Amino acid sequence: MTSLVLLSGWGIDARVWQPLAPHWPAGVAVTAPEWPGYGAHPPLAEPQNLEALSASMVAHLPQDAVWVGWSLGALQAVRLLDHLPSPRAIVMLGMGAHFCTSDGVTPSSLRAFRSAFKRDSLPAWQHFLDWQLKGEPEPQRARERLAALVGPLPSADDTTLAAGLDLLARLDVSARLIVPPCPILRFAGEQDPLLSRADVAEADVRLPRAGHCPQLSQPGRLAEHLVSVVQQGASS
Repeated sequence: MTSLVLLSGWGIDARVWQPLAPHWPAGVAVTAPEWPGYGAHPPLAEPQNLEALSASMVAHLPQDAVWVGWSLGALQAVRLLDHLPSPRAIVMLGMGAHFCTSDGVTPSSLRAFRSAFKRDSLPAWQHFLDWQLKGEPEPQRARERLAALVGPLPSADDTTLAAGLDLLARLDVSARLIVPPCPILRFAGEQDPLLSRADVAEADVRLPRAGHCPQLSQPGRLAEHLVSVVQQGASS
């Protein structure tokens, strides 16, 4: 059975996927492992080391599965193809070939955010949660849903979070997208405030009335599209 592996993004653990749970049909196997340093998964000694990251995740990323990476999780999932066998397919949710763009999150904006995080990590993290929810139809309601899921504090330590910001600044999967070792699909909320307009336009699936967090605003529609990817992979 082809399964779905759901991988969360920067600063948010796997609980962000819980709104999709009522929408999975019978017979679809879904797991949501934590990245190292999040939840109960111990942090890495070198959290920026992608080879160490792949070794820590290999048991959670089976080859006979569709990996769904959200935001930073999408970049990490694709880069792990350098170290792990290719899955059935990868879905990149809310991410292009790289994080920084001229009309999405600019390099200067990310540098400013990293400086703010270094000065005082908690308010910076909270600001990021608000920032990424600006494209949802009801940002305040989405923020309340997210707070109910993940609580008032990040589940990762500052070292893990700082390493994740470094990965957001430097990871680029352009070459993998040109010659992918497996199907790589891109999903985007049509109002995602973190993506460039080109990234939204080029997405294979565009989710209306959604921003960077369709798990909160469009869980049913997102689940439906992900199940479709699984079903196509199972029949191929």
